[in-house]
Amino acid sequence: MDNIYALATARGRAGVAVVRISGPAAHGVAERMAGPLPRHGRGLRRLRSAGGEVLDEALVLTFEKGRSFTGAPVVELHLHGSRAVINAVLHELSQQPELRLAQPGEFTRQALENGRLDLSQVEGLADLVDAETEAQRRQAMRVMSGGLGQKADLWKRDLLRAMALLEATIDFADEDVPVDVTPEVLEILARCEDAMRAEMQGVGAAERIRDGFEVAIIGAPNMGKSTLLNHLAGREAAIISDIPGTTRDVIEVRMDLRGLPVTLLDTAGLREAGDEVEAIGIARARQRAETADIRVHLVTADDFVTRADRPDDLVRVGRADREPSGYPGVSGLTGFGVPELLDEIAGRLEKRSEGAGVAIRERHREALMSGIAALQDCRATAESTDMLDLAAEDLRVAVRTLDSLVGRVDVEDVLGEIFSSFCIGK
Repeated sequence: MDNIYALATARGRAGVAVVRISGPAAHGVAERMAGPLPRHGRGLRRLRSAGGEVLDEALVLTFEKGRSFTGAPVVELHLHGSRAVINAVLHELSQQPELRLAQPGEFTRQALENGRLDLSQVEGLADLVDAETEAQRRQAMRVMSGGLGQKADLWKRDLLRAMALLEATIDFADEDVPVDVTPEVLEILARCEDAMRAEMQGVGAAERIRDGFEVAIIGAPNMGKSTLLNHLAGREAAIISDIPGTTRDVIEVRMDLRGLPVTLLDTAGLREAGDEVEAIGIARARQRAETADIRVHLVTADDFVTRADRPDDLVRVGRADREPSGYPGVSGLTGFGVPELLDEIAGRLEKRSEGAGVAIRERHREALMSGIAALQDCRATAESTDMLDLAAEDLRVAVRTLDSLVGRVDVEDVLGEIFSSFCIGK
């Protein structure tokens, strides 16, 4: 295993900066800079260059092999967070022949290779680093805590039991087997398939929590769409004008709504375009509105009852500050109706997110689909033929897909993509 080092905190002026060293030579390198290392894992030391110059007085933390985040021996140097101190220490580390600068995500990759994390936990850690809202944090923590790996291990244990039953029958095919194992095998297959299917169906909701929901504000020109967006954003995100067609493109504003990540979309007014540029904006507005999770129609009172095209559509009378209409309305100018609108949006998005599990990525969904297909093939073979060796092979395929979920097999092609999202110090 390589010996690597990197700054583990953000660059720039700060109270404390952490430099991490990981690998078999970590303790030896740290000793050359800090003298005898702390006996109890932590202590203040003066860090010196090879020429004896004092670089900083730092808190030094040491971790033995098997007891660190990476699984390798690790030393962390907690420095004063000035740019000059950081640069001096990193320069000194770069002169150590055993060390090299870590690549993005390489500390976490060491943790994967040393069995400290499985691949799904690595993905959860990546999501935790990127989490902006409470829902994203909670979901990432569930995955990083090994929730998917625990489920995969439980399903695998059951499938190995079914495989053992089938193979026992195959081994004693020429003898009278006192018990027909097929009913127990079929019961195990059905139980695992139902559990895997339920987890797979939650991937869509989990992806929306990670990537964010989209709420499109649509309607005719001059219905108060941009004013409402600016009110929700708390800033002038969109240009406001009485001239129809002012909004020509989709304007996006990211916000945290009850812990859920939501992107609000202000779209071009839906009407017959006055020129080619406006026509492009209207086409984009229609396209984004079709794919949005929720659409908020701003309409006149006369159009109120005709505008809900989908079950999750919300309809409000726009610019409701001008005159009462008897219908639910909203005004970005005065804030009238905004709390009620946000409550209704949040309630619908929370309902959508209830089905999220610990399978959170398209890779997980594809692996679960492959596993379910293998279980269906196994069941069909076991029910209709006496070719139990083929059924056992289908079970091996299903077990292999569960191993791929947590990174035991067939994942080299996804590692580069996953670790490219990490910063160098993680």
